[in-house]
Amino acid sequence: MSEEIRWGVVGPGRIAENVVADFSQVPGARPVAVASRSADRAAAFAQRHGLERSHGSYAEILADPDVDVLYVATPHPQHHAVALAAIDAGKALLVEKSFTATTEGAREVVERARDRGVFVMEAMWTRFQPAVVRLRELVADGAIGEVRSVQADLGVARDYDPADRLFAHELGGGALLDVGVYVVSFAQMVLGDPDTVTATGSLFPTGVDAEAALLLGYADGRSATLTTSLRYPTPGQARVFGTAGWIDVLPRFHHPRTIVLHRAGADPEEITLPPSGTGYSHELAEVTECLRAGRTESAVMPLADTLAVQSVLGRAADQLGVAFREDPHVLA
Repeated sequence: MSEEIRWGVVGPGRIAENVVADFSQVPGARPVAVASRSADRAAAFAQRHGLERSHGSYAEILADPDVDVLYVATPHPQHHAVALAAIDAGKALLVEKSFTATTEGAREVVERARDRGVFVMEAMWTRFQPAVVRLRELVADGAIGEVRSVQADLGVARDYDPADRLFAHELGGGALLDVGVYVVSFAQMVLGDPDTVTATGSLFPTGVDAEAALLLGYADGRSATLTTSLRYPTPGQARVFGTAGWIDVLPRFHHPRTIVLHRAGADPEEITLPPSGTGYSHELAEVTECLRAGRTESAVMPLADTLAVQSVLGRAADQLGVAFREDPHVLA
């Protein structure tokens, strides 16, 4: 692989616009190509961001020999087919969350990546935010004793529009896959894989989930209480409770600047660590460094964690009566 890691973008939507802008913060990584199923859309994106090439189909960028790694930012149900084809083409991958629409789909992608020895990582930018890195260090150092519980909420109020991606069943809409993935991934990061998942919530008329409350249970009595919604706004805060104190992750916790350490018998300690760029630079740097080092997984966002999170989301969706499907036709 060349000294410079060359990136391609699959799906030039809103999040891709923000992510690509952060490449300026990542030495040795350069976005060179973009693919859309609309050639005009791809060309416009390439022009806006100074990319050398645009492709009018996903198959074309998979065949582009001058792309080392693909950032996949299509709707959730399209990740599975694009990822499998990319792995077969030997392209490393950063796949936007949620990783896939289904647990089985995620398992297939992970198995294929491991089988072929191709680097794949879920684009969970939260784990790479400097404030969250510090939180993990504090927890590991025993700053709040033994961690027993996590609370996290992430909700936005969106006007119901059946034509919008957020509410479309075939595009993997709903609260769980779009914003719920953040609260679940945060809890899994701190507490590990839960033994039980209990979900309650409601659906939009299109059949996707409008809101959900999740209780994750652990055999030793630890727990996580998580709230996600497209129906009402929430602060977007997280809390980690230990036997000797707690840590507040100030809104919005999925890309925070500040955490507050509360130790028993001590004054609260505010720790502010802003991200560089918009905050996507840290995950881009992780992938770039992993590829340079010849690694096939990130130690910070390993595929086992992605599978665990996808399993929780799938179990919750089942309980709410939402059945997501992967889209096998995206490369047609």
